[in-house]
Amino acid sequence: MAFLTEILSFIGLEGKGGGFDGGIGEAQFHSFLRENYAKAIVESGGLSLAEHFAESIEER
Repeated sequence: MAFLTEILSFIGLEGKGGGFDGGIGEAQFHSFLRENYAKAIVESGGLSLAEHFAESIEER
């Protein structure tokens, strides 16, 4: 789950800013949002990266 949390931090879940953003309070809760997204992905079956890696290795 930690891996997914880090990946999600790089795809830009944070808002773009502007007049209607949540300011510093919103920024402080982005980590909770990313963790919950990662948890939901894991609970739904994950990204199946291990399967893709294994298949790729077996092909070689």
